[in-house]
Amino acid sequence: MNLSIPLPLVVLLLLSPASSETINSSVEDLSNRMSDFATRLYRVIASRTDDNIFLSPFTLSAGMMALLSATNGPTQDQLLQGLTLTGLDPQTLPDLFQTLRTVILQGANNLQQGVAIFPAQSFQVSSSYLDLVQTKFGGNTQNLAYMASQEAVDTINRWVQEQTGDQVQELVNNLDPQTQLLLATATSYQTQFTPSFNASLSQDERFYVDKYHVVMVTMMFRADKYFLAYDRLVKVGVLKLPMTDGAAMLVVLPDEDVDINSVEEEITAEKIQAWIKQLKKTKLEVQLPRFVLERSYSLKDVLQSLDITQVFQEDADTTNMGGAKGPRLTQVFHKSIVSVDERSDEITAGGGANVVSALPPQLTINRPFIFIIYQQTTGSLLFIGRVVDPTKK
Repeated sequence: MNLSIPLPLVVLLLLSPASSETINSSVEDLSNRMSDFATRLYRVIASRTDDNIFLSPFTLSAGMMALLSATNGPTQDQLLQGLTLTGLDPQTLPDLFQTLRTVILQGANNLQQGVAIFPAQSFQVSSSYLDLVQTKFGGNTQNLAYMASQEAVDTINRWVQEQTGDQVQELVNNLDPQTQLLLATATSYQTQFTPSFNASLSQDERFYVDKYHVVMVTMMFRADKYFLAYDRLVKVGVLKLPMTDGAAMLVVLPDEDVDINSVEEEITAEKIQAWIKQLKKTKLEVQLPRFVLERSYSLKDVLQSLDITQVFQEDADTTNMGGAKGPRLTQVFHKSIVSVDERSDEITAGGGANVVSALPPQLTINRPFIFIIYQQTTGSLLFIGRVVDPTKK
């Protein structure tokens, strides 16, 4: 099965297996804190919509940390608290993140990733900050003439296309001429599940969006040994689908009589880690729907609900960018795309790995579910989403 993930603004990186010896306690702590922020962000967005969701919180964290490095005083203190980084030294954060990012990116040959900060043309960014964004976050900064809004829109969208190999065509379609600072990250990524699903076994099945709405979807199929857990308190099954590059997807399926919103209220970084620790290998027939999600969000209000407000105000202290007075952050946009299907380079002969001798239990993902993509070496939460209706983007 092939998973394609191109994203603009909040988008992420995935990895390949790396030695656990490369992960020290400080980097592990940063990864855990970022995962905590990721689940808080997801819960806010999930509480505001009943639609499909797809986010790349890891990349949003990367962009926000790049911005944090440009702040001082109360603005910086509030960002540290809002990003769950309180107690960490802002001076060492870029190096810690660079180490984490390096581990995640090792072996990810099909990943294209970028971070960009776009201040207004009237503001001059210091060379030291330019260097920091480039060397620690793999990004750049570029001044834009927001008064010429269409020109600014075209510049940002060209940047997104370059970062995602043209898989994402548009991040923004209009901009406020009074914009002072825009934060963007973008990623294009492809990987494969292992074991992969066999396309010849896929067939149309019912998917129960809710009690009154049923849609027909293509269900992928594979019988194999999988890691599975069940949370009796939350009443969900948790399936692990490994990927060829060292990442893995958790599929979280609520019981038939359980509202997915009640499950989302329980999702924390600690809960996800508990699910991973409880996974046990078992023979299983898995049916998972194909789906393609394309989601766009304006995150200013979401971040403000997480008590990240000062950086959006006129008195925001971003003077570390250079100059006497820095710009306030005007908006954060996020667009992400994920495509999940059976495509694989693996050639499967008749029978073989797809055959299990004894008839195993079956797990059919035929109702709304949550999926979480994480890097197994670091535990970093890379993507998180909700599929309510696989027939809708």
